[in-house]
Amino acid sequence: MQHTMKGLTAATLVAVMSLAGTAQAQTAEDVKIGFAGPMTGAQAHYGKDFQNGITLAVEDMNATKPVIGGKPVHFVLDSADDQADPRTGTTVAQKLVDDGIKGMLGHFNSGTTIPASRIYANAGIPEIAMATAPEYTQQGFKTTFRMMTSDTQQGSVAGTFAVKTLGVKKIAIVDDRTAYGQGLADQFEKAAKASGATIVTREFTNDKAVDFKAILTKLKAANPDLIYYGGADSQAGPMVKQMKTLGMKAPLMAGEMVKTDTFLKIAGDSANGTVASLAGLPLEEMPGGKDYTAKYKKRFNEDVQTYSPYAYDGAMALFNAMKKANSTDPAKYLPLLAQTSMPAVTAKDLAYDSKGDLKNGGITLYKVVDGKWTTLQSVGGK
Repeated sequence: MQHTMKGLTAATLVAVMSLAGTAQAQTAEDVKIGFAGPMTGAQAHYGKDFQNGITLAVEDMNATKPVIGGKPVHFVLDSADDQADPRTGTTVAQKLVDDGIKGMLGHFNSGTTIPASRIYANAGIPEIAMATAPEYTQQGFKTTFRMMTSDTQQGSVAGTFAVKTLGVKKIAIVDDRTAYGQGLADQFEKAAKASGATIVTREFTNDKAVDFKAILTKLKAANPDLIYYGGADSQAGPMVKQMKTLGMKAPLMAGEMVKTDTFLKIAGDSANGTVASLAGLPLEEMPGGKDYTAKYKKRFNEDVQTYSPYAYDGAMALFNAMKKANSTDPAKYLPLLAQTSMPAVTAKDLAYDSKGDLKNGGITLYKVVDGKWTTLQSVGGK
């Protein structure tokens, strides 16, 4: 009888311990993290690419069963579609703040990020955005951080490269009047002029246009050696096709929103010769590029596109700051986020300067050869 009682006591103890373990697993506190990007419309492929990187980071962090402030936590993504529209962006931002998010990953476009950033700043919520317009981190907010190098550096590198390496002397510029497109074109123009080029004409369109014949006819008359476009692939694709139809010989050069597979599909054979700049190193040269590529392929059954590695690193920086601060309270982990210095997929040392810009951001130039993006040159970032 005594042996039976001992057996029961042991069994009961195991059961109680098992229940306690289950209870602990069940009491993991959900921590909401905001995400916003263009999930519908012409830029939906950017939004999906962006979201995939963050999704992977959330899943990887949750798999470590993080404990913060003495309690198990489970990160949950609160996702919103800002439609790449500034007005929708601010509406989305307010909703995410009202939802009780503890940190913000997004927005994607500079035009949506800049107005939304004030809402997060007023709520004291750290925001790590893909936006590259210089203005984003120049507003004086302590809550703004970047996932990619700003257009100040990208435009400068591209403008200098066009003149010094490609040897062009006469340049025509077109931008889509968004905060991103216009800002990038401004920085490109500044660097190209400083390197000795002449800007023969500057025109503008919008981020919904598909017919550029009137603008291109003006550009053709100016006889440029190169046309620089500040904008997205949904406009650059039709633009290069129409350039070919008009018999224009000058190549197109653009920023990272054109360095995509979508551009290649839209432009077809007309894409050959197009040059684009992209923040950071080529995927195969990134410190964590090889492992990330394999992990991404396994999870999504597709190849890495442009933005997901930067999104992954941004999300991990946010989570690591919370862990270091031992708190998900924005006010407590914000100082630790500002002090971030960590090995990452895209950089050996991901760190921010006093404004929230990346300290070690490089730029790579690519060219379309036989329908594929090929690397021309990398500047910095190693």
